[in-house]
Amino acid sequence: MAFKRISITLPKDVLDTADRRARALDRSRSWVIVEAIRAYVAAPAGSRVREADAPAYAVEEVADARRRHLVADLKRSPAERLRRVEDLMRVARQVRPKRAPREQVIGFDSYEDFYEWKRAHRAGA
Repeated sequence: MAFKRISITLPKDVLDTADRRARALDRSRSWVIVEAIRAYVAAPAGSRVREADAPAYAVEEVADARRRHLVADLKRSPAERLRRVEDLMRVARQVRPKRAPREQVIGFDSYEDFYEWKRAHRAGA
């Protein structure tokens, strides 16, 4: 069996656990890590142990705020909602004025290149 020296970084608690396990089994740290990797790779994908997904930051709070906002908006009449949107659009234009349309010049080496670009950038695609 060929061996190759590599360097890996492990969290301190994982390294300490591996060292304790190696002492208990009277084996080297490398042996413990190699056996752990072999067991992980050999296990069926669905049975592998995974770290729990980190909860998304403030998901519940954002969902609650959106729900309250929706309920409040639905209590308004359609005319009030429209007026509110128009007011918000006015504020948005003050913060970020409308820009002139952008001009773009693109060169192609062949008609085929142009055709591929046109297919890829079709409106709505």
